[in-house]
Parts: sequence; structure tokens; C-alpha cells
Amino acid sequence: MITKDLERQFQDLLLYTGKEKKMEERYLLDGTSLRFMVPQELDHHCAEQAREELELMIATYPIRQIIFDFKNTDFMDSSGIGMIMGRYQNLKYRGGSVCAEHLNQRMKRIFLLSGLHKIVKLVEEESVG
Repeated sequence: MITKDLERQFQDLLLYTGKEKKMEERYLLDGTSLRFMVPQELDHHCAEQAREELELMIATYPIRQIIFDFKNTDFMDSSGIGMIMGRYQNLKYRGGSVCAEHLNQRMKRIFLLSGLHKIVKLVEEESVG
């Protein structure tokens, strides 16, 4: 559920710079693509906050793709896995997609063991550009 307080917080954090919109330097909106810079630890608390913020952004903008950028991430628990699966479900119904990039070996292992690799496209380093 998106609260008025969260919506107000979102508006306060949104900075406009040219065609890109940034929120707390964790989100980068470019057209219909949204890049989410996953925090160092994606635990229950962070996953819940990210879920609320991503839902607000999906409801506010015509997002067709979410890119989860794991460049700085060292840890993710089951709530992080669930948050990613939920965003996949949400975008799937809208005809969108979800992908993940910059996964270290630990994150790749979590994706493989959890089955996330079956629904989230993994972008390899050579493909990024």
C-alpha cells in the first residue's frame, strides 16, 4: 500500500536532471526503463522499502523494464528474492520485463539456487555497454 507520506517523500527526493530522473541516487528513470541500484544488503527492511518505492514509481511512470543493478550488493535474503519476484509479476502483466546486472559470484549463486534466473534476465558484463 502506498501511503501519502511515502508519496510526499518520493516527491521530495525526486530530482530532475535533463531527461533522467533520479531518486536518492538509487533510481534512474530513462524513458520506460527504471534502473534500481540495489543496496549493499537487501534484507527485510531494505526489501520492504524498495518494494514500496518501486510500486510507487511503476504506478507513477509508464515503466516497461526494471534493471536491478547489483554492483554494490554483497547480501540478499529471501525477502529480497520475494521483492524481485513481485516486481517481475507486476511488470509481466503490463508486458514488461526485469533484468539484473553486475552480479558477483554470491549473487549469481542466489539467483541460481532460488530459480530467479528463470524469470529475470541476467546481463553479463560483456553485454553491458
